[in-house]
Amino acid sequence: MSNDSTAAGYLTPTGSDPDYGEGLEGTISRWIQGLTGIDASLVFPLWTAPQPESPPDNMTWCTFGVTGVQVDSPPAYIQGDESVAQWSQETISLTVRFYGPAGLMTATRLRDGMLVTQNHDELNRAGLAFIQQGGILNVPEQINSLWVRRYDTSVDLQHKIIRQYGVKTLVQAPVTFFGE
Repeated sequence: MSNDSTAAGYLTPTGSDPDYGEGLEGTISRWIQGLTGIDASLVFPLWTAPQPESPPDNMTWCTFGVTGVQVDSPPAYIQGDESVAQWSQETISLTVRFYGPAGLMTATRLRDGMLVTQNHDELNRAGLAFIQQGGILNVPEQINSLWVRRYDTSVDLQHKIIRQYGVKTLVQAPVTFFGE
């Protein structure tokens, strides 16, 4: 099986893949920490194994998770000599949950911090851009038989994706012209 256009068959991307999984979660975690001031030890990705133990009920902490990924529009293709670059934009939807006595205050710090231009610049360096945030919802949760304050919000980020494929340019063709 070939991985370039010199032979028939499927093409898979060449080079490195964009950040997803733990790489993307690390970027989002640092962004939340930077906007809210929450210590790194108190910001957790949702749906990981093993789940970390919940902090004490007198602590303010945060969880977040990617809830959806949607491509925004058809990709653009930029042809090079040895490969083609496929550029696309996708929307990454997040749920962000703040727990504890200062949960609402911390959720509003995130909301307000997302609107500061310098904070956009930091997010852009990571290949992401802020699109929008939903409202903040009060959703108390029972953890270890205790009711804990919880405030949820949704956030949409734009993610630029570049993948390389081994599509060669046509430099010369084995064609013979004959006739008049």
